Amino acid sequence: MTTSPAPHRRTAADPAPAAALPRRTAFFYCLPAAPLAALGLPLYTLVPTYYTETLGVPIAAAGWVVLLIRLVDALSDPLVGALADGIRPSFGRRRLLFLCALPIAALAALMLYWPGDGAGAGYLLLWGSVASLGFTLAMVPYSAWGAELVSDYHGRTALSALREGATLVGTLIAIVLPFAIGFEALGFSGLAVLGLSVSVALLLLGGLTVLRVPEPDDRTKVRLGLLPGLRFLAANRPFRRLVAAYLANGLANGIPATLFLFFVSARLDLPEMRGPLLFLYFLCAIAGVPLATVAARRWGKHRAWCLAMSAACAIFALAPLLPPGSLYGFGAITLMTGVLLGFDLALPPSIQADVIDADTAATGAQRSGLYFAAWGLATKLALALGAGIVFPLLSAAGFDPARGAGNSESSLFTLAAIYAWLPVALKLVAVALMWNFPLDERMQRDLRQSIGRGSPRP
Repeated sequence: MTTSPAPHRRTAADPAPAAALPRRTAFFYCLPAAPLAALGLPLYTLVPTYYTETLGVPIAAAGWVVLLIRLVDALSDPLVGALADGIRPSFGRRRLLFLCALPIAALAALMLYWPGDGAGAGYLLLWGSVASLGFTLAMVPYSAWGAELVSDYHGRTALSALREGATLVGTLIAIVLPFAIGFEALGFSGLAVLGLSVSVALLLLGGLTVLRVPEPDDRTKVRLGLLPGLRFLAANRPFRRLVAAYLANGLANGIPATLFLFFVSARLDLPEMRGPLLFLYFLCAIAGVPLATVAARRWGKHRAWCLAMSAACAIFALAPLLPPGSLYGFGAITLMTGVLLGFDLALPPSIQADVIDADTAATGAQRSGLYFAAWGLATKLALALGAGIVFPLLSAAGFDPARGAGNSESSLFTLAAIYAWLPVALKLVAVALMWNFPLDERMQRDLRQSIGRGSPRP
């Protein structure tokens, strides 16, 4: 018979648990998640399709451009992470960097999503890079800010779920506007309206967050240099395991995101349903977010995430077997995998915050920025690999993304196999890595007690 762990007693050095975080504060913190999502999602879903189908950029060139954008931007992640942890302004290290990122991201959204008639691969490379940089400058301090606002195991999941709910609202807006107004038009298209909306919302909602959400306490007791800090990061076993799973699952999610519009239009021959199906997918994810919090309380965060990924594999593997015109069959797959996406969104950020506790307890330095930069790097690497792999493969298979192109059966089957079966294999790798993840609720409680005492663990 097992005994339940003793309740954790907060110390003065501990941050408030989620239950003590004022709802108003949580609300204002989550506001900019919506426009940030509307900035990030189209970059690897709608933008490649728009630039290839409407502006005439060759599909292979678009793939290489997206790969370059992600790889160049990836170099900025560790620099932004180090900056986010290293600065000590009186205004607050999280709040200041986030505030500085807002105008950069707003301008990039306007230019990238509202291109001129002559925009080509070079234009996409320039403003795609600026958009990715602005997104990094905003997301690293923003994510670290949220991880430091609450400290308890399940409270972090609650805040993460609320933020990801706002993220999904922004995602739905990013889907609805281009398709409702007209995705294919040149000039002031639906994508241009999205860019303008994102620019305004980033400045207004992000400004409200900076004004209304306090800077979390910095519990750094020891200042680490770059090389010692990287050695501790590399020695963090939960981090190594989580980041490997995060990379595999990120690639598994990035490939279908990149190919979704092509799969529905060319393989299923349902081009008019691309917008509604994408909307359904992310709408169902909103329902999945609260389910993820319930499952995490019952089975723990990592086990709940693994169960969701396993179920998604079983369902998604059926997609290539659907014949053209299978609206209801693919709609059912979209609905179920959309609900499971809520687990992908809500649980990993909460686990990430726990992994940072392991580093803080070991080093005495609170380096949330560096860790979220590392996870951002993994995400971008996954998306870069996805675009860099699938577009050349499709080009080699003879797939033509142009509307009405007469693609062969073999090229359409290649599209379907890459779209679904490759991600399934990658998700199974992530499940294998996370099933016996060592950092559970009991261990996280012990880490918080150590951080509260203020002495690094040996």
